[in-house]
Amino acid sequence: MKNKYLQVGKIVTTHGVRGEVKLQPWGNDPDNLCTFKVFYTDKEHKPFKVMRSRNHCGMILIQFEGIDTKESADKLRGTVFCIDRDDDTLEEGQYYWQDLMGLDVIDVDTGKEYGKLCDITETGANLVYHIKFADGSINLIPAIDDVVISVDLDENIMKIRPLKGLFDDDDTEV
Repeated sequence: MKNKYLQVGKIVTTHGVRGEVKLQPWGNDPDNLCTFKVFYTDKEHKPFKVMRSRNHCGMILIQFEGIDTKESADKLRGTVFCIDRDDDTLEEGQYYWQDLMGLDVIDVDTGKEYGKLCDITETGANLVYHIKFADGSINLIPAIDDVVISVDLDENIMKIRPLKGLFDDDDTEV
């Protein structure tokens, strides 16, 4: 079952003296986070009402209701915040990162099981998926349409078509 609350980032510092905080977003669309009216703490799911927020150099500056001094904002440093899954909508082909973690990664053409998706890295060009193979090694694949063919969250499967040379022992053609 999918988590109702989705981790979206962590408060890394304060901003100014009026209680604003900097949230480091965990995802590739910080502007989307600026549309939420409520964030929730990760553990207790305590709601924090957003008075205003904005994207500032890839970080989200947030002013929460009731947090109006640097001292009160300092208490939030290190706090992981979540959104309620029901407050967001995704377009076709978009996924929450935490829903992708643990997917079985399978070759769409041969049925070979490579391993499990264990991490995601943002690069300038595209996301990179980290696949943990059975032997414990980690292999990286670009999260592009030519490689990632389909994702089925209900079946817990990601089907890929590796580019030639992507995996050391791979004979896949382009």
